[in-house]
Amino acid sequence: MNKEHVKKGWVQVYTGNCKGKTTASLGLAFRAMGRGMKTYVGQFMKGQKYSELKSAEMCQPYITIEQYGKDTFIHVKNPPEAEDVQMAREGLARAKKAMLSGEYDIVVFDEINTAHFFNLITTEEMLEVIRSKPDGVEVIFTGRYAPKEVINAADLVTEMVEIKHYYEKGVPARDGIER
Repeated sequence: MNKEHVKKGWVQVYTGNCKGKTTASLGLAFRAMGRGMKTYVGQFMKGQKYSELKSAEMCQPYITIEQYGKDTFIHVKNPPEAEDVQMAREGLARAKKAMLSGEYDIVVFDEINTAHFFNLITTEEMLEVIRSKPDGVEVIFTGRYAPKEVINAADLVTEMVEIKHYYEKGVPARDGIER
């Protein structure tokens, strides 16, 4: 194993219109925990009590999750509500501070791509995160609708493509599986 590749830290993007983006980033955090690495997860547009919050409490001090959103789903509004924009910007500042702190090996900007889609975060702000990423920190951007400029700047991009989904049969989000 080339230690330089580990020390650099890379930028990963998990995007696409299917389930699994947040789950993949949390799986990476769990794997990293097995090597004594610490992960910070900043969840944009999320304030609901998802199961991963309780799981992260059990994984202290290795996995920390903070949410930057209301406890309801955001609906498309153009322009977005000022409160949503403020929460996203404050969250961006907190996640960036975590990235620069030297405390975390991995920083996940969960749903930042979707926050961009809803005009809560700009493409330039996302690119600034990438430009300011210190060596030794892995950065993950998740969410649907990743901007092309971010995809181009990233080192690894995974697109989750829906082939088949049980939502089509009317199955709602299930505790412990989707939330």
